[in-house]
Amino acid sequence: MRQTIDGAAYRKMVLSAAASIELNKQQINDLNVFPVPDGDTGTNMSMTLNTAATELRKAGELTLTKAADVTASALLRGARGNSGVILSLLFRGFSKSLKGMEETDGEGFAAALTAGVEAAYKAVMKPAEGTILTVSRLAAAGAVKAAQQDPCAESTLTTAISVAKKALENTVNQNPVLKKAGVVDAGGMGFVCILEGMLSSLQGKDIEAPVGGGEVKESADFAALTDEDITFTFDTVFIVRKTTDKSIEPFREYLNSIGDSLVIGEDDDAFKVHVHTDIPGEALTEAQKYGTLELAKIENMRTQYEDMAAGRAPQSTDDLDAEEEPAAAAPEKKYGVVSVCAGSGLATVFRDLGVDGIIEGGQTMNPSTEDILKQIERTPSEVVFVLPNNKNIIMAAEQTIRLSSKKVIVIPSKTVPQGITAMLNFDPEQDDEANTAAMTESLAGVTTMQITYAARNSDFDGRDIREGDYLGLYNGALLDTTPDIAALLAEMAKKTAEEGKEFLNIFYGEDITEEQAQQAQTVFEEHCPGAEINLLPGGQPVYYYLISAE
Repeated sequence: MRQTIDGAAYRKMVLSAAASIELNKQQINDLNVFPVPDGDTGTNMSMTLNTAATELRKAGELTLTKAADVTASALLRGARGNSGVILSLLFRGFSKSLKGMEETDGEGFAAALTAGVEAAYKAVMKPAEGTILTVSRLAAAGAVKAAQQDPCAESTLTTAISVAKKALENTVNQNPVLKKAGVVDAGGMGFVCILEGMLSSLQGKDIEAPVGGGEVKESADFAALTDEDITFTFDTVFIVRKTTDKSIEPFREYLNSIGDSLVIGEDDDAFKVHVHTDIPGEALTEAQKYGTLELAKIENMRTQYEDMAAGRAPQSTDDLDAEEEPAAAAPEKKYGVVSVCAGSGLATVFRDLGVDGIIEGGQTMNPSTEDILKQIERTPSEVVFVLPNNKNIIMAAEQTIRLSSKKVIVIPSKTVPQGITAMLNFDPEQDDEANTAAMTESLAGVTTMQITYAARNSDFDGRDIREGDYLGLYNGALLDTTPDIAALLAEMAKKTAEEGKEFLNIFYGEDITEEQAQQAQTVFEEHCPGAEINLLPGGQPVYYYLISAE
């Protein structure tokens, strides 16, 4: 059995762990105990751990200390969702505990795991039993006991996994929500998958991440190809800022007629084009009929091929998709605000309220700590307030506090309506403490209603929920589920009236037409005749309606 772990072994263990959770991420996602389509624990943990795998592959051979440091640093910045943040904290324990070591045995591994558990528990305000915290804590305790009897690294990790599996099985009895759903904790299962990947590597059976079919090489044999495989010469990418409301479909048809590999991304303000063509100049000229050309990149793919076939690095312009690490924007004012949201309409609302930067994300697409940090650094202020607007993003946002060169204050908004209310209570003339208090206290006064759909058949809290049904959430609790969205809106409106709410905002999502949204507004007007009701296009995915009431 493998007695010790050195830098090379640790690196391979993390790579194997990343592959293990990638292979099992959908199974972990499917343990989502509520049928709202936010089962992303496996995805968040996989994306988080793969940030470390990417850095380790780049780094090559490392000492144990350096391998642990690279892993922890990458995970901290790449952490997504609560499960990703907790995972980064667990591995931060390894970084601290293994510092200065060339290798470690089972006792060192158990101590590192224990240090990670302690860091994770300190970061969670109200740790609940039956979660990844429980599974990791018991696994660490089991590892410590095993290492005291036999300091072999492999046997210690084997015991840790055995204890972790038993702890995972018991999570269904520890958490009321898990018990009702009859499933184990998703984060706990992810942690077990990670430990199993590490053990497999330690035993010489490294797990490989899934790749496409066929033989895969580390690099293509460009000399085996010919430039006949290149139909059009110029790889052309450009961005156009719209100055007209006319459809770009005719332009799309034109580009299809002069090239291939066409991709166009569009939002309300601009569109970005990627196309292979022999006449890039004419493509750019035609584009200016729709707006102002802002950025362009044109590369000759034939000369690039010749360079690569000859073993030379190809000449290239800066890729428009590549983002340089932003330098911190010089302060132009005391306060700035960044907000997380999904949907162009919601983004417009936040900007109109004075938010400096928008981070695309929300339910099912949690931004990483690094994503949030970049937006903070771009904000030209001394102090930056962050509005996560989702309970699964708050921890990732809080990690930026020690990473940013600016003072960061995270307001723990759990919904978009809470974030909007927080901005309404922000006063740039007040000091940090007064603003933090006012914005945080305002969150409790907001009632948030959401309508989404059931991702699968399930039973929750004694209710039979069918895939595709509409789900109504009232302050995060299940109000009702039905195939009739009008009935669900009426039920929400009635409850809103009973609670005497006087001010309502109805944000309708990307799948709702304006006519449907107006019908929803009419329902609330009938039940709440004295309330002020605003109807706004939110453009949000996942949720058909986001409704705030105060």
